[in-house]
Amino acid sequence: MGTTLLVAGALLLSGAACAKNDTGSSDTASEPRTIKAVDGCGKGSWTDPSDLSPDRTPARCSSGTPAPVKLAKTRKITIATGTLSAEYVAPLEMAVKKGEFKKEGLDVTLKVLPTPDALPLLAKGDIDAQWAAPEAAVMNGILGGFDIKWVAGNFSPDPKSKSGLWVRLKDGQSAAQVSMAGRKMGTMIGKGSVISYPMNTALRKHGGGLDKIQFQQLGSADVLTALQNGGVDSAWLLDPVWRKVDGDKHYAFLGGQPQGEPLGGLLFGPNLLSKDQDAGVALLRAYIRTVNTYFAGDYKKDPSFVSELATVLKTDKTILESTPSLRMDWEIRGGTTDRLQEAYKAAGVSKGDPLPESRTVDRQFYEEAVGHKP
Repeated sequence: MGTTLLVAGALLLSGAACAKNDTGSSDTASEPRTIKAVDGCGKGSWTDPSDLSPDRTPARCSSGTPAPVKLAKTRKITIATGTLSAEYVAPLEMAVKKGEFKKEGLDVTLKVLPTPDALPLLAKGDIDAQWAAPEAAVMNGILGGFDIKWVAGNFSPDPKSKSGLWVRLKDGQSAAQVSMAGRKMGTMIGKGSVISYPMNTALRKHGGGLDKIQFQQLGSADVLTALQNGGVDSAWLLDPVWRKVDGDKHYAFLGGQPQGEPLGGLLFGPNLLSKDQDAGVALLRAYIRTVNTYFAGDYKKDPSFVSELATVLKTDKTILESTPSLRMDWEIRGGTTDRLQEAYKAAGVSKGDPLPESRTVDRQFYEEAVGHKP
């Protein structure tokens, strides 16, 4: 698994110089953009990136805001995403369905592409944005010259969610007394995923770490089965699979994604980072307005909206109802990419020295969309 990721990273890097030369760099000096106050987006529309409190209230504007500011000429925008059925993609799909992008003068197409396939296209400008995460392949690509930055977050888990690391307990063990060193973990997620960060954190609390356990990558339908039949000692269980072992005294939940800290969202390439920043701001404005209008709080309290959401995601309503609402959050916390790169290094899938946040994150688009002056 690790070798495959490193080979994939090498392939990305091999085209990076060409991609950079073709598109230029968003670090090129340009006139500062004018930030204006935005009706409906007051003090609560921005939170200090250094606030890592688990109970941090996500930034919010009033419903229906920020209001559209239609571009003079319609822009065609292609956003790549690894899936259209996951709940965290719902704001984008709902923005298309409700015409929020069109109100901005954007003709948005959501295109299903896995991250390794989408990254070179994003760097070259063949697609405009990617709904993904700053995974190891992204960091390696930026290190090699890809003009890509993380510009908006997606979600953090509800406190009631137990999506994350589960362990099968032996006699006499409990969640507070279980050692993870030397254990075999089943997961459908590779070491180069952003989940490496919370996974490493949870393991370290129990005498383990990404360098002290054995990984067994499994298909989504096999992870739980392997945990239950003893094929693996622990597993990273996603929504809604963890419900199958929740409450069973033979299993313990050891930790999941940090609350209040999104680990993915929108990545921009050169088209929106530098060539057409107006369209980049418009895209963020439509996304933020969709969150404020449809996903501001516990959106699963509304049965009719859950039904609509199930239709949009092409999934069963009962599956959506079996897990808590996600805390949709467009902001990016300070230091997240530092912590991610530390986990990638521990997992052996990173290249070179860690990148500073100035190379990986750009908050100016969502700040302008809500009228926040840094």
